[in-house]
Amino acid sequence: MKIGLAGIGKLGTAMMTHWHKANLPIGIYHPDRLKAEQFAEKFPNGRPLNDDELKQMDIILLALPAGKVISFMESMFPVESSVAFINMATALPTKGISERFPSFKVYGLKYMGHSRDLMENGNGLFISEDQLPGPIVDLIKPLGEIVKDSEGRLVEVNKLATFFAIKKAVEIENEFISKDYPPAYIKRALASLAPEVIRSYSQGTLGHFAQEIVKEIKESTKKAAD
Repeated sequence: MKIGLAGIGKLGTAMMTHWHKANLPIGIYHPDRLKAEQFAEKFPNGRPLNDDELKQMDIILLALPAGKVISFMESMFPVESSVAFINMATALPTKGISERFPSFKVYGLKYMGHSRDLMENGNGLFISEDQLPGPIVDLIKPLGEIVKDSEGRLVEVNKLATFFAIKKAVEIENEFISKDYPPAYIKRALASLAPEVIRSYSQGTLGHFAQEIVKEIKESTKKAAD
C-alpha cells in the first residue's frame, strides 16, 4: 500500500518522528516542493510527492488544519478518486467531508492530546468511529493505540482539558503577580513546575510533598461536598 501524508506541521512531524524510527516509507506532500524536500531530509523514510504522485497513493492522511482540508481535496481531487482519505483534523467532523464528497472513501482518525507529547513520548491515543483499513491500523501501531469512540466525545475531552488547563494557568499567574514574584518565577511555574506535577499525578509518581497536597485537596473537596 502506498501511504501519503498531506500536512507537515506539528502533528505530521510528530507522526513522522516515529515512522522514521520504524523505517516505514511515507510519501510527503506539500504544495511548496522545497518545503517537502527539506522535510524529507529530516526523515529519510519520507519521499516528496508531486501532484501526480499524490493522486496515485492508496491512502492519504490529511494532517491539515480543519479549514484547509476540503479546499485541499477540491483542488487536488476535482473528480472521483479511489484514494482512501484519513481525516485527522480535530475540529472538522468527518461526516462533513463525506457529505461534500459522497463518492470518496473518507475515514476519521483523530489524535487525543498534544502533538509535542506524541513526538517526544509516543504512546499516543487515537480516536475513530470507523472500521479503518488494515494498513492504517498497522501504521498507527508505532504511534500508539486506536480507540473506537465518537468524534464528538474527542472534541468534548479536548475542550474540557484545554479549559481547565488555561483556567489553572491564569490562576497561577494571577496568584504569583499578587505576591509580587518575578516574571521568571511565573514562567518557570507555568512551563515546568505545573506541567510536570500534572504528568506525575497522572502517572502515579508524585513525591511525598505533592502527595500530601493531593490529600489536603481531596479532603477539602469532600468536606465542601458534604
